[in-house]
Amino acid sequence: MIKDAAFADIENKNTNPTLTIIIATYNAGTYIETCLKSIIENVKTTYQLIIVDGLSADNTLSLISKYEEHVDTLISEKDHGIYDAMNKAVTYIKGKWVLFLGADDRLLPTFNQMENFLIEENTIYYGNGKNKNHLLGGAFTKYQVAKKNLCHQCIFYPKAVFNKYQYSLSYPVFADYLLNIQCWGDNDFKKVYKNVDITYYNMEGFSSYAEDKLFRQDKPKLVKQYLGNIVYIRYMIRKFKESKKADSKFF
Repeated sequence: MIKDAAFADIENKNTNPTLTIIIATYNAGTYIETCLKSIIENVKTTYQLIIVDGLSADNTLSLISKYEEHVDTLISEKDHGIYDAMNKAVTYIKGKWVLFLGADDRLLPTFNQMENFLIEENTIYYGNGKNKNHLLGGAFTKYQVAKKNLCHQCIFYPKAVFNKYQYSLSYPVFADYLLNIQCWGDNDFKKVYKNVDITYYNMEGFSSYAEDKLFRQDKPKLVKQYLGNIVYIRYMIRKFKESKKADSKFF
């Protein structure tokens, strides 16, 4: 951890922000400046910005230093992947809600519309993610979460979520998916969708090419454990139908 950096942990920033934004970085010099500018330009509410860097060997840290007045906490040390970095950041949260961004994401000008909805502190609010070819959004039921993950960069988690859960390092690609399965199955947290475009996200990021065989293997039991038997049965029927449909193509 960078204990002596000028902006390692700046105590004179807002101590009671509405929002904490967390970015995990590693050799992100190509993208990080655009991401930081989008935060500065589009977030109107009070916010805390935490960056956890995995000892980048490029110009990531020097670019971040240009925006040190906007950064509350910077950690740069060896980690065990993106979700390990996110777990480290969680211990520094001061905001009522938490938003995770990739270094190659950027907030959209419509982001500030969402800030008006952040009212009930036990509520997970979520909106839409965009890229040049896709819009990932809409309201998600438990069953829909069983079928596919939400856009992680468009979810505002209450701080209390991380008093109960953390990212599982067993799933290096889909730990965020597991967190959403856990949250959607948890009645302590209300889930509210707002039709607001939050983030422009990169479809060529880590999860687009990396494998997570263990998550795919464990997913049915995770669906059953956290989303319940009814959702599990529907999910397994759907998987069975899909497998039969795939088999029919060979005959």
